[in-house]
This record gives sequence, structure tokens and C-alpha cells, in this order.
Amino acid sequence: MNKKYQNGFFIFGIVLLGVMVTQLDFNEVWRGLRHAGYWFFAVVALWGVLYVLNTAAWYIIIKSQVPPTPQAINTQHPSPNTHHPTPNTQQPAPFSFWWLYKITISGFALNYATPGGLMGGEPYRIMELAPKIGTERASSSVILYAMTHIFSHFWFWFLSIFLFIFTQHVSFFMTILLTATSAFCILGLWFFIAGYRKGLAVRALNLLRHLPFIKRWAKPFIEHHREQLDTIDQQIAALHKQNPKTFVSAVLLELLCRILSALEVFFILLVLMPSVNYVQCILILAFTSLFANMLFFMPLQLGGREGGFLMSVGGLGMTASAGIFVALIVRLRELIWTGIGLLLIKLNKNN
Repeated sequence: MNKKYQNGFFIFGIVLLGVMVTQLDFNEVWRGLRHAGYWFFAVVALWGVLYVLNTAAWYIIIKSQVPPTPQAINTQHPSPNTHHPTPNTQQPAPFSFWWLYKITISGFALNYATPGGLMGGEPYRIMELAPKIGTERASSSVILYAMTHIFSHFWFWFLSIFLFIFTQHVSFFMTILLTATSAFCILGLWFFIAGYRKGLAVRALNLLRHLPFIKRWAKPFIEHHREQLDTIDQQIAALHKQNPKTFVSAVLLELLCRILSALEVFFILLVLMPSVNYVQCILILAFTSLFANMLFFMPLQLGGREGGFLMSVGGLGMTASAGIFVALIVRLRELIWTGIGLLLIKLNKNN
């Protein structure tokens, strides 16, 4: 990536991180850290492992992509004698897994720090990856991974509904809430399945053509980059249609990451209540992340995540102080990994 853009991402992220650090009550932070003890280090280390799963999902998506032939790019009707690569051919990645691991952490750091989430991390990932595999493949792999990441969230929320029904008392109010959540999850799953089948790049940008202010930029952009956007959508659809094993593997890796991330809540609550069970931690994480993602426009989902923890632990019969303590430790972990990710932006190695 051009040094100018790299420094821009780094400075922008550091400024936002600094603003968020100033919002902390340092006396409360110190009390929380003393109370958590060595479990805080376990929470931080856990995410080093979870980012490996995130990277693995993105890595197999990139390897599954077949570079388009020059004839396919430059002509609308390629010759029948033109040789095309076999769809399931695994392409060697021109970079190491651990280089992609670094990019993954930095991308998530920018997503955490940036209002609107995907406004920061995804452009950074595309710009880092484009010199190695081309802009179209880089763009489609990043879009595919973002879709898979969000798709796995919907599956996690949807499956957690049944987990709640089978393990918790369901009141009339919870019946209404779970019904609404089910409808939301089914709608989200349908949207992404349709996006996998037909591609999402052109459809998403076509929506922007109807938004005030943005439509003036979106219309000429779509017309000027129509061929590239069609290529990206073809590659998105190819993963779902031609590489079902890769598609399922990527989704399962991301879903496994969601389930294992409940260990964070489990480690923290062990400090307060040694009798806590893992099912409760999965439910807390599921409903907290659902509420927090509804407030995606806030940097680090400030306020939304804390409110989600308070409602989740309250719904499971735990005290409000437990929710506040979990939210504080999770916030500190996010700040630490955001700082690490931003520093890794400056650690510029080719592979």
C-alpha cells in the first residue's frame, strides 16, 4: 500500500482511539483490572486465537478464487476455444498466512474505531491486498469475507434463540422478543443468501443511487466501473455455486469463532460467580452483540455494548453489577487489540 494512505489509516485510527480512551474512568478501570486479575490476560490472549480463525476463513476464500482470464475481462463473448481454469482449482496465495493475520487484526481495529464499522477496515484490507492479487480479486474477497462474517452472526443469533428456548424460562414478553428476533434473523439470512447467489456489489451500490447526497457520486461511479463490479459479483457468486465446500468451511469457521468468543464472557464471570455455565455466556454474547450491532454507527459501539450486557445478564437473573463488570473488561480488551491492530499497520512487511 502507498505510504501516504497507510499513514492516513494509522493517524485516523490513533486519533479515534485516543478520543475513546479519554472517555474511560481510570479509577474504575484500575478497580476492574485488580478484580479480574489473571483472567484479564486470558481474555486478551483468547482474541489472539480467535483472530486466527477469522484469518483462516478469509484465507480459504482468497485461495478458492480463480483469477479471471484476460479474454474474460476484455471481451463480452470469449472464444469457445479459450481455456478457463477449473472452478475448484486452489490458487496459491502470493503471501503468507501470518501476513494476512496482521492485515486481519488491523482491519478489525479500524472497524472497531470507525463510526459505521465497515467504513474503515474493508478499504484498508482491499488496498493492502490489491497489489498482490489484483483489485477485483481483492475487492471480491474482502466483500465475501465481510458477508461471511455478518452471515455467521445471523446464524449465531438465530441458533441462540433455540438455545434460549430449550434452556431458559420463556415468559410472554420473551416470546414476543424472540419472535421479532427470529423474523429479523430470517430476513437477514435470506438477504445474504440472495447476495451470495447473485453477487452483492452492484446491488449494494444501486441502493446508494437512491440516497440523498450519495447518489450524485454513486451514479457515475457505477457507470464508470460497471465491468469491474460485474467481475466482482461473478466471483462472489462463484464461491457459493462452484466452491460449496469452501463456502461452508468459511461460514463454519466464523460461526465457531462466535461460539468460542463466549469464553471471554465465561472467563470474566468466573471472577464473580464460579457457578456460571457456558450456555449462559453464549446467550449473553448473542443478545449483547445483536443489540450492539443495531448501533453499528457508533465507534466501538460505545454505550450499545454496555446496554446490551446489562439487559442480557438481567434477563438471565444476574445482577447489574455483573453486566457492568463484563462490559468494562470487554471494552478494555477491545481497546488493547485496537491499539495492537493500529500499530501493526506500521509494521509493513511484504509477506
